[in-house]
Amino acid sequence: MEGSYDAWVVFVSLILFFIAGWIFYTKQLFKNYEVHNRVVQFIFSFTFSLSCSLFELIIFEIADILDPTSRQKCWTNCLSIILLTLVILIPLYMAYMIIQTIPFIQPKLHFPFTIFSWFIFLYFFWKIGDPFPILSAKHGIFTIEQVISRVGVIGVTVMAVLSGFGAVNAPYSYMTIFMRPVEEIQAQQLEKRLKHAMDMIVSKKQKMARNQLELKRLTAEKVSQEPSFLSKLWSNFSENSNENNLQSQISKMQNEIKPLETLSRYLFLELVELRNMLERVAFSKTFIGIYFNVLGHFFSLYCVWKIFISLVNILFDRVGKVDPVTRLIEVSVNYVGIDMDVRYWSQYISFFLVGVIAITSVRGLLITMAKFFVSISNVRSSNIIVLGFAQIMGMYFVSSVLLMRMNVPPEYRKILTRILGDLQFNFYHRWFDVIFLISAVTSIAVFSLIRKSGDTRFKH
Repeated sequence: MEGSYDAWVVFVSLILFFIAGWIFYTKQLFKNYEVHNRVVQFIFSFTFSLSCSLFELIIFEIADILDPTSRQKCWTNCLSIILLTLVILIPLYMAYMIIQTIPFIQPKLHFPFTIFSWFIFLYFFWKIGDPFPILSAKHGIFTIEQVISRVGVIGVTVMAVLSGFGAVNAPYSYMTIFMRPVEEIQAQQLEKRLKHAMDMIVSKKQKMARNQLELKRLTAEKVSQEPSFLSKLWSNFSENSNENNLQSQISKMQNEIKPLETLSRYLFLELVELRNMLERVAFSKTFIGIYFNVLGHFFSLYCVWKIFISLVNILFDRVGKVDPVTRLIEVSVNYVGIDMDVRYWSQYISFFLVGVIAITSVRGLLITMAKFFVSISNVRSSNIIVLGFAQIMGMYFVSSVLLMRMNVPPEYRKILTRILGDLQFNFYHRWFDVIFLISAVTSIAVFSLIRKSGDTRFKH
């Protein structure tokens, strides 16, 4: 009876997560497109549901919700299904959709090429594990640890890149010190230049359209008339002269319109950026803007601290042995003099911390995915891009569980070790530090170049 109750709890939560993924797909990713492929929508929502269930099961472990045997079965089933989805289902269907878009491949060859492409993916996926010490020597080749370890390498890399970028982007976006001093008159001047360029384009296109109509008229008259030899000779000479003149004018105007269109696109993007900066300046003067400015200072301190700690961890091959919650409580007890039960409070604070990490991870990844989708997708490629997002999302959340092991007390760390297998967890933390450091330093360099170029463009 208890086992059936536990199964219903997990099943209902899976359905709720699936509905949330379905709504996000419809309302955010495909809000500007008509949804045609329900299979892609199902795969995305299914992957999202399984990914969220991993975080839910961690919370169940810490809060001791459900029977231990039921939790173990849920872990095994959830991990097995999401790994099969990431390694078999999504790559196969993505390969099939890509091959369908290639015109010279006949429909009867779609399936064989799909299987061949999947084997190529499987080969490179398996080769990822060769350069890294990700497994203990005792593991066989056909074990779940083999798949988790390789998914972990990709997922941890994605997490570190996003974390490094986010640690730099947050203070850059929130702090007023990074805002360029712009004024409304600059936007007005840019609007005048853009309007003048657009007026010139419209005028030249109208003139070119009139010349094209005149050219068509001359061509039609030339075909319909049957004159005498002398008049034909004269008309050929005069009409050819007129046609050549019109074609020359059309070609000249086309050459003039192209740079004007390039200029108008450039001015439009400049105007959008300038308007965004004006909105940021106005927002920074509001109460919420002041709050975000203060928050940006904390993010900048976190960025500096995280870069420093990552550098120390890399140089000294250091991995934390005590989770942050227990360490904070021990400092409070030993140095501040607060009397509390370290084991008791670390359990509940860890429960809260894991919940916060889960919510922020899901929210952050979904926001990032929505932004990327809007900027890079179109009607033809949107479904393939969503499948790629589903692949990245699944690997991201599996890796989050893998790295979250270090943020919980030792007794829960043992549970996650038993569930995930005997992996070389220290490697993943060192790898995260390396990629995070590279991503953060690269982001700082890129933002510095963007700011420098922006200061030059918007200088009075």
